[in-house]
Parts: sequence; structure tokens; C-alpha cells
Amino acid sequence: MPKYNDMFELSVEDMDLIETALRGLAASRSLATPEETDDGKVARENTLRRVHDLLGKLHDQKVFYRPKDGVYLGG
Repeated sequence: MPKYNDMFELSVEDMDLIETALRGLAASRSLATPEETDDGKVARENTLRRVHDLLGKLHDQKVFYRPKDGVYLGG
């Protein structure tokens, strides 16, 4: 049986593009249409939940810069 590739070679720009695309998908899916059925609403909410979970995973893997010396001024 084939195994999944767990070694990805993505650049910071690649990750930014993926994150931007996911945010765009979430924005477009969050707009409900008046003729949407209950099944469609559930499917849309499931998609939104999966997109937000994936965005959370991407955020948790980021390493934020914090200087070793001096005072850190966040903003």
C-alpha cells in the first residue's frame, strides 16, 4: 500500500498563497443564498469548519519572530 509523503517543500510565499486562498474560500462560502436547502446549509457549514480548522493548523505551525536582545514591542 502506498504511503503519504510527509516531507513538503513549500516556501513562505507558497504558504501565504494557500492561506489567502483558504480565506477567500471561507469568505465566499460564508455568504448564504436565500434558496439554500437545509442539506446545503449543513454542507456549507461543514466546509467552513474544515477551512477554519486548516487555517488554525497553519497558524499553529508558524514561528513568529521575537528578538533575543532588547525589549519586544508587539503591534
